Amino acid sequence: MKLLKRKILLSTTKYAPVFGVAASTFWNFAVKYATLTYDSLRFGEIEDFPETSDPVWILGKQFSALTEKDDILADVTSRLWFTYRKNFQPIGGTGPTSDTGWGCMLRCGQMILGEALICRHLGRDWKWSPGQRQRPEYVSILNAFIDKKDSYYSIHQIAQMGVGEGKSIGQWYGPNTVAQVLKKLAVFDSWSRLAVHVAMDNTVVIEEIKRLCMPWLDFDRGACAVSEEPREMNGDLEGACALAEEETALWKPLVLLIPLRLGLSDINEAYIEPLKQCFMMPQSLGVIGGKPNSAHYFIGFVGDELIYLDPHTTQPAVDPSEDGHFPDDSYHCQHPPCRMHICELDPSIAAGFFCQTEDDFDDWCAQIRKVSNCRGLPMFELVDSQPSHLITADVLNLTPDFSDSDRLERFFDSEDEEFEILSL
Repeated sequence: MKLLKRKILLSTTKYAPVFGVAASTFWNFAVKYATLTYDSLRFGEIEDFPETSDPVWILGKQFSALTEKDDILADVTSRLWFTYRKNFQPIGGTGPTSDTGWGCMLRCGQMILGEALICRHLGRDWKWSPGQRQRPEYVSILNAFIDKKDSYYSIHQIAQMGVGEGKSIGQWYGPNTVAQVLKKLAVFDSWSRLAVHVAMDNTVVIEEIKRLCMPWLDFDRGACAVSEEPREMNGDLEGACALAEEETALWKPLVLLIPLRLGLSDINEAYIEPLKQCFMMPQSLGVIGGKPNSAHYFIGFVGDELIYLDPHTTQPAVDPSEDGHFPDDSYHCQHPPCRMHICELDPSIAAGFFCQTEDDFDDWCAQIRKVSNCRGLPMFELVDSQPSHLITADVLNLTPDFSDSDRLERFFDSEDEEFEILSL
């Protein structure tokens, strides 16, 4: 399947002029018929939720499959479900009008960030009520992902920002690439004011995160020393005292994305238990990854099966009305979630966590340290400050501003950017 789609991508510019059509038209036509059977097969794999005494964990919440099946399905349905879409505005003005066949990891990135925005503005316990008028915060969140060029996290924005990460529009992404793109796009979302951190080198540095989430504190002068200089945030110059008047002023809500490789061609079984523990944490945003040729958004597990939302369904693009409202049924998965054995997971993943407050982050750190002392191999290292064995910006003669930090991360990105294995 992957080889077929790659051939379509390479032949679009070659054969589109022969047929006298635009490249985007040729691409959409070819991918539509190449993936028709694929979409149909995905629906055939859906099974009802199993009757089992094993606990069901979904994004930090525990359920019983025997007595709480309706609650499980309601919780899954409340998650935002972003899938392939067709007939949206051409990306870049002349590019594809559908992401079928290439946008699955981009859609998974939308889902994990969408969960962060739900937690940020509505709370983890929020439930979607179909057919009812939704809260304004929910409408604003969904509008941020609508397939339009001016939406913060639209397929258009992700695909075009990916060009700066070396990915052409229509090219497949790996988990790290989409994490880096989301980090850059979140800067423009002044409503959510998220601090998005992508932890590289399998290492989470506590000091780096606290600098990011509390940039007005001067850590060089000691713990929690307030800088006397005003800082510019979201276009306004505000001192730390002014910010303290806001409820969340002393901490920018954190979205922590950790790209990981948990094996060579298959997941190392020593990582299975630590991976399960991640889904049990209340800060969990899930995992983006998948299996060869398919990216999925993993939201939990039951026994040795991972529970996930599958983006491989092509739906028509949705146009909001003037007041921003639109039918939202297609943005929620209303059938039992998909499942796969954890050993089928491709080892290249990105785990996500959300910390609304500093206390949430401190609690997450305590849980990670506890997991590290349990059986299995730690998936990543948690340290207080930058380890000396990790490279610094000076080695590459880079100054530590935002753009050079991104270049440094890409320089040391050991992720397999060929995320989908090319063989069948």
